[in-house]
Amino acid sequence: MMERGGRNEQTRRGFVNWILGTGVGGLLLAVLYPVGRYLVPPAAGESAAASVTLDITPAEVTPNSGHIFKFGSRPAILIRTPSGELRAFSAACTHLGCIVQYREDIGHIWCACHNGHFDLNGRNIQGPPPRPLDSFVVNVRGDEIVVSKTS
Repeated sequence: MMERGGRNEQTRRGFVNWILGTGVGGLLLAVLYPVGRYLVPPAAGESAAASVTLDITPAEVTPNSGHIFKFGSRPAILIRTPSGELRAFSAACTHLGCIVQYREDIGHIWCACHNGHFDLNGRNIQGPPPRPLDSFVVNVRGDEIVVSKTS
């Protein structure tokens, strides 16, 4: 009789240990998976578009301003520098893919997510972005602005 109770006790203990072990394992997975997805950004697909004609005219882009537009399936930003030159870059921050914006008050491109800063050549100058923004070629043809991939 004592033997039977001891055996039953081992079975219960094993079952409780299994339940606790899988519960702790599930909890760790539920916490670590989102953290891992946050720290390792997903790979972004390359846009199939080679060029895009914008729906704004060069006169609508004032000096020291920026305009977000769609380049294929991805966001891009067109900037008219204070000297009047048009430049275009990918609008996805190279840190975690947040959308950047041009700030007139500081005179360069800024990412609000983690305070990343890029100069007017797209180079990362402050904050966590690991590399410069991808740049595009801007051509003005009459009243049209055509933005193309660099070759």
